Amino acid sequence: MPLFKTKNELFFNSWSSQMAYVLGFFAADGSMYLNPRGSHYLSFLSNDYEILEKIRFFLSSNHKIGERRISKSSSNLRYTLQIGSKRMYLSLLKLGLTSNKSKTLKFPHIPIPYLRDFVRGYFDGDGNVLFKNYFRKDRNRYKYYFATKFICGSDKFLQDLRIKLTRHAGMGKGSLYQGDRSHVLSYALNDTKKLFWFMYNNVSNSLYLERKYGIFSHAINILER
Repeated sequence: MPLFKTKNELFFNSWSSQMAYVLGFFAADGSMYLNPRGSHYLSFLSNDYEILEKIRFFLSSNHKIGERRISKSSSNLRYTLQIGSKRMYLSLLKLGLTSNKSKTLKFPHIPIPYLRDFVRGYFDGDGNVLFKNYFRKDRNRYKYYFATKFICGSDKFLQDLRIKLTRHAGMGKGSLYQGDRSHVLSYALNDTKKLFWFMYNNVSNSLYLERKYGIFSHAINILER
């Protein structure tokens, strides 16, 4: 473990593709809090070690990525990156993030050139993509199912996200509904293809989660060949 912990405390003070991506991921799977001594902390949580490695690199951090078992009986691990920084904490407050954001998250004001980076970051945290084929008995043939979902505790955040995607990605309204534990914004095949091009066209692979991109690109290769 390094003797001195490092981080770029000004990271969230100016817009870049990296900053917007990390901000989007933090909006989905991050938390900020004060400990009992009044120290300020940020925490990133993910099932994918890869994404926290990238975020740690972007933040110029040498903090350890920890492991957390989901339950005593589970073999699945979640990974966490925790960074102490009052400056970064206050920068996130200015951007509209709060310590109790799960139900009250608001869509930040994102400069248009960085909107797709923010959306991709959020999707890598709290988005799902599914691609499969199934047999339609009524038509006696196989059909492809290609769909995406954004998940959030805040209905208002998803409403604003839907407006942004309609306006800037040419997508339809999708379907916004209350799920079992959170609100869900879902898109079917044609809009999911538009989302792919919006999020990934000419983007460095350092700015996305390989696992989700792999599902997208596999589907696009099949559907558009």
